[in-house]
Amino acid sequence: MAPPERPGDSPARRAFSGKEVVTLPILPLMDLLILIAWTSLIWGFVQKGLWLAFASNFTVLGLTPYDFVLGSGVCLLFALALAARLWVKAHEPKVIHTLHRAGHGAQPVETLPDFPDPRAPERRAAAGHS
Repeated sequence: MAPPERPGDSPARRAFSGKEVVTLPILPLMDLLILIAWTSLIWGFVQKGLWLAFASNFTVLGLTPYDFVLGSGVCLLFALALAARLWVKAHEPKVIHTLHRAGHGAQPVETLPDFPDPRAPERRAAAGHS
């Protein structure tokens, strides 16, 4: 029985991996990054409020409020990048099909897999077409 089709599973990946497709679920990772980001952001504001209230500069694991806010921004940007990549991979076949039907793709189009193409350059679909 074949595994269920998931966004981001290309035929090349299924053929390259052998019998079984092992994919990392991205949505829980994105949720975790968003949770870490908001927790860090809230803790950064709480810590800054405590600094102002008690007029003492204490740190948590050596991290200042600025470090927590900066880490929060990095986590949110990384979650956004994962979401964008997932969206593009999910919609790529439809866009390629639409471009081909509109006549913009006269030559065969290869999508870029997540790993190097094991075929020799002369054996690829667009070989010899310049």
